[in-house]
Amino acid sequence: MNRTTLLIAAAATAVIATPSLAKDRRTVPVYSDYNPYYLDYKTDISEAKRELRKDLARADDAADREDAWAEYRREIADAKHDFRKEMAERGMIVRNGRVTVEE
Repeated sequence: MNRTTLLIAAAATAVIATPSLAKDRRTVPVYSDYNPYYLDYKTDISEAKRELRKDLARADDAADREDAWAEYRREIADAKHDFRKEMAERGMIVRNGRVTVEE
Protein backbone atom coordinates (compact mmCIF):
# COMPACT_ATOMS: atom_id res chain seq x y z
CA MET A 1 0.00 0.00 0.00
CA ASN A 2 1.23 3.43 -0.75
CA ARG A 3 1.09 6.37 1.61
CA THR A 4 -1.98 7.99 -0.02
CA THR A 5 -3.98 4.77 0.27
CA LEU A 6 -3.06 4.47 3.94
CA LEU A 7 -4.11 8.07 4.63
CA ILE A 8 -7.44 7.57 2.88
CA ALA A 9 -8.03 4.34 4.79
CA ALA A 10 -7.17 6.03 8.08
CA ALA A 11 -9.48 8.96 7.33
CA ALA A 12 -12.34 6.64 6.40
CA THR A 13 -11.83 4.64 9.57
CA ALA A 14 -11.87 7.82 11.66
CA VAL A 15 -15.12 9.00 10.07
CA ILE A 16 -16.80 5.63 10.57
CA ALA A 17 -15.59 5.39 14.17
CA THR A 18 -16.55 8.94 15.17
CA PRO A 19 -19.45 8.65 17.59
CA SER A 20 -20.78 12.12 16.77
CA LEU A 21 -21.53 10.92 13.26
CA ALA A 22 -23.28 7.77 14.41
CA LYS A 23 -27.01 7.49 13.83
CA ASP A 24 -27.71 5.41 16.93
CA ARG A 25 -27.80 7.68 19.99
CA ARG A 26 -26.52 4.90 22.24
CA THR A 27 -23.16 4.90 20.48
CA VAL A 28 -22.35 8.44 21.64
CA PRO A 29 -21.15 8.48 25.26
CA VAL A 30 -23.21 10.97 27.24
CA TYR A 31 -20.24 12.21 29.25
CA SER A 32 -17.82 12.72 26.38
CA ASP A 33 -16.68 15.61 24.26
CA TYR A 34 -18.45 14.00 21.29
CA ASN A 35 -21.72 15.05 22.92
CA PRO A 36 -22.26 18.77 22.17
CA TYR A 37 -24.66 19.13 25.10
CA TYR A 38 -22.02 17.82 27.50
CA LEU A 39 -19.55 20.30 26.00
CA ASP A 40 -22.08 23.09 26.63
CA TYR A 41 -22.46 21.84 30.21
CA LYS A 42 -18.70 21.83 30.76
CA THR A 43 -18.45 25.33 29.29
CA ASP A 44 -21.21 26.59 31.59
CA ILE A 45 -19.41 25.10 34.61
CA SER A 46 -16.13 26.68 33.55
CA GLU A 47 -17.77 30.08 33.09
CA ALA A 48 -19.44 29.80 36.51
CA LYS A 49 -16.07 29.05 38.13
CA ARG A 50 -14.41 32.02 36.41
CA GLU A 51 -17.26 34.30 37.47
CA LEU A 52 -17.02 33.03 41.06
CA ARG A 53 -13.29 33.75 41.18
CA LYS A 54 -13.85 37.29 39.88
CA ASP A 55 -16.75 37.92 42.26
CA LEU A 56 -14.77 36.64 45.25
CA ALA A 57 -11.79 38.79 44.28
CA ARG A 58 -14.06 41.87 44.23
CA ALA A 59 -15.94 40.96 47.43
CA ASP A 60 -15.59 43.50 50.20
CA ASP A 61 -17.28 41.60 53.00
CA ALA A 62 -18.87 38.31 54.01
CA ALA A 63 -22.22 39.27 52.44
CA ASP A 64 -20.55 39.83 49.05
CA ARG A 65 -18.81 36.46 49.31
CA GLU A 66 -22.07 34.72 50.20
CA ASP A 67 -23.80 36.40 47.26
CA ALA A 68 -21.02 35.20 44.96
CA TRP A 69 -21.35 31.61 46.20
CA ALA A 70 -25.16 31.76 45.91
CA GLU A 71 -24.89 32.95 42.31
CA TYR A 72 -22.37 30.18 41.58
CA ARG A 73 -24.69 27.52 43.01
CA ARG A 74 -27.59 28.89 40.91
CA GLU A 75 -25.49 28.81 37.74
CA ILE A 76 -24.35 25.23 38.42
CA ALA A 77 -27.92 24.12 39.10
CA ASP A 78 -29.07 25.82 35.89
CA ALA A 79 -26.32 24.13 33.86
CA LYS A 80 -27.27 20.72 35.29
CA HIS A 81 -30.94 21.37 34.56
CA ASP A 82 -30.23 22.40 30.96
CA PHE A 83 -28.01 19.35 30.37
CA ARG A 84 -30.57 16.95 31.83
CA LYS A 85 -33.34 18.57 29.79
CA GLU A 86 -31.38 18.24 26.54
CA MET A 87 -30.61 14.61 27.27
CA ALA A 88 -34.23 13.88 28.21
CA GLU A 89 -35.39 15.37 24.92
CA ARG A 90 -33.17 12.79 23.24
CA GLY A 91 -34.52 9.92 25.31
CA MET A 92 -31.72 9.77 27.88
CA ILE A 93 -32.59 10.38 31.51
CA VAL A 94 -29.61 11.61 33.58
CA ARG A 95 -29.90 11.23 37.37
CA ASN A 96 -27.01 11.42 39.82
CA GLY A 97 -24.48 10.62 37.10
CA ARG A 98 -26.44 7.59 35.83
CA VAL A 99 -27.96 7.50 32.38
CA THR A 100 -31.09 5.60 31.40
CA VAL A 101 -31.95 5.27 27.72
CA GLU A 102 -35.67 5.29 27.04
CA GLU A 103 -36.89 3.18 24.16
